[in-house]
Amino acid sequence: MLRTSNPEDLAVICKQIRRHIVTMTGAAKSGHPGGSLSAVETLVTLYWDVLNHDPANPKSAGRDRFILSKGHAAPVLYAVLAECGYTPVESLKTLRKIGSIYQGHPDVRYIPVLEASTGSLGEGLSLALGMGLAARLDNASWRTYVVLGDGEIQEGQIWEAAMFGAFNKVDNVCAIVDYNRLQLDGAVKDILDLEPLAAKWRAFGWHTLEVDGHDIPALQRAFAEAAATKGRPTCIVANTVKGKGVSFMEGNPKWHGVAPSPEEVELALKELA
Repeated sequence: MLRTSNPEDLAVICKQIRRHIVTMTGAAKSGHPGGSLSAVETLVTLYWDVLNHDPANPKSAGRDRFILSKGHAAPVLYAVLAECGYTPVESLKTLRKIGSIYQGHPDVRYIPVLEASTGSLGEGLSLALGMGLAARLDNASWRTYVVLGDGEIQEGQIWEAAMFGAFNKVDNVCAIVDYNRLQLDGAVKDILDLEPLAAKWRAFGWHTLEVDGHDIPALQRAFAEAAATKGRPTCIVANTVKGKGVSFMEGNPKWHGVAPSPEEVELALKELA
């Protein structure tokens, strides 16, 4: 892979990742396209510009760790891992097939490069903080990044972990909330409202930033600020659009867990050309 900090180059990669997400879920006839599409800029910025990682040496002791806590958005992670060179691009269309490495949720038994199996919602932040403490014990400089879903953070374990992270000053951990405001059953505000979300994280002791989660330069600045912040962990509230990049999916809760038909795949790929 060729690392880049150029926003225009990263935007081109984002479009390719979105094409993969659409074709993967369409081929599987199941999956979660909406929340995968909303997290594209976050993962692309991390993997091509921010994270210290090396596909030629995937278990390097000094690598930064990444956890996709909202594991149902596996298509975006799989597409990124494949484009980085960790896993085969040509197998992406085997998503959710028996025997495929691309299971419905990230599973280290199938993809050993993963830091954790995820998808049981609410657990990823605890995992990330444990990794952050491990780095501290080893006097290591690597950092841990974890992407959380907005519906996911209705789970109580997230807020227990948030208290723990601030209390223990785990400043080598950065949480990113993919705040697309939609979950399985509808709008987050109608199911269990999170607002005032940024204020909550600040009240729990986290250095908290709010950004447009589709604005690559804004994400780059936020990740740089997170790395420079000492004495407390950072939460980036990334305001996003569910289904971003595909007009008929954008802002529609239907696409949380419904795959596009062959005709819809074709239409989406035309938009992403």
